[in-house]
Parts: sequence; C-alpha cells; structure tokens
Amino acid sequence: MAAAAAITSVECQSQVKSWRLFRSLLAFLIPTCNCTTFSSDDHFLEDDQETKHHQYPINPKPSAAATLVTGTIFGSRRGKISLCFQTHRSSNNKSPNILLLLELAVPAPILAREMESGVLRIALRSTAADRDGGGSPLTSVPAWTTYCNGRRAGYAVRRRPTEADVEALRVLGSVAVGAGVMNDEVTYLRANFQRRRASGGSGSESFHLVDPDGSIGQELSIYLFR
Repeated sequence: MAAAAAITSVECQSQVKSWRLFRSLLAFLIPTCNCTTFSSDDHFLEDDQETKHHQYPINPKPSAAATLVTGTIFGSRRGKISLCFQTHRSSNNKSPNILLLLELAVPAPILAREMESGVLRIALRSTAADRDGGGSPLTSVPAWTTYCNGRRAGYAVRRRPTEADVEALRVLGSVAVGAGVMNDEVTYLRANFQRRRASGGSGSESFHLVDPDGSIGQELSIYLFR
C-alpha cells in the first residue's frame, strides 16, 4: 500500500445505490482474467471435502447484539487486500475505531471475479490453535482459514494497523457508501454492515451488507466462527 504521506485524497468516489452497481464499479476498477500476474488463479480457490460441505446460514436470525459497523475492503489492484470493520464513532472522535483488521491471502482480481456471481460470502474459521480458547472474542483471533463462496482460499491474519492504514481510513471517513481508487493504486469498497453475534456464546458472528435504502440482503456477507 502506498505510504501514508502519499494518500491525500479520494479519487473516483462513487456513491452507489445497489450491490449490482458495486459489482460493476469493481469490475471496472480491478483487472480480472486478463492479468498474467495471476495466471494460476483457477487453482487458488480449492475444492476439497471440507469446503464442499461448508454451509452458511441463508437467513441468520437477528439478535439483540446486532449493531451497525462500517466495513472497508481495500488494497492494491493486483495484490493482497485487507478487510476492516470499524465501529461508528462520534463526529468529534478522529480515531479510526478499528474493530477488526485482517489481511486476506485472496488477491483482488480473484475476489472481483467471485463478485461477478452476484453473491459473495467470505467465511473465516479460526485455526486449530485457537479453538480451545472459546472464551476470547472472535475479533482477537490471530489467524483464520478463509473460504470464498464455499471454496478454500488460503488464510487470513489479524494485524495491527500501519500508519498508511490509519491515514487511508481517515481519508475514507468522508465516504459513507462507495467504491473507487485512491492515488491510482489502492482500490476500496466501503459500506455499512450489520454485525450479528450469536447469543449465549462467542463461537460465531457475522457481518451483512446494508444497502443504502436500509435493507439487509445476503449479497455480501462475512462469517467468523470457531
């Protein structure tokens, strides 16, 4: 990602009204199948016995713990991407209020290609080393196995925000809902998500895209579970 000092403005900002337009914007912003750098894309997402039986709740039940957060997917057009969730903050609070920041092994072109189906579900399962520590918050888990639309897609790791991350998120603070490019290099998708936590335990939670009209669909969902 570009150095913090180089991130001075948001370019190509687009306020969007639907998930379909989100996908159209990203198809334009991110090169997909014609990129020689990722000639082995077809082998990155793995079908195996575990992922074939991986299930997602189609209509997860809302709970008393449901809250709104801001979600941002950002990173290099041709490189790895980051997923960040931030709690909503007051207007006089300048901190990014990061709830969770993950680096995904899925390259941006592959993620964009998966979006073309109209539904993107990312499931993150804590690695075996964490599963005995069921009392800790899921947002504190350091490493995850990643599934993208039911297929294994490498790993994700929780990391501390760099100065560049903090500056990028500060600049993007003016974008409520949108997709675009900063400095001709860093692609972003930003929207509100409903965070749903399972009642009675810390074994699973999920984040679901909230459309600008306030409806909650299943087009873009992220699941965390042990």
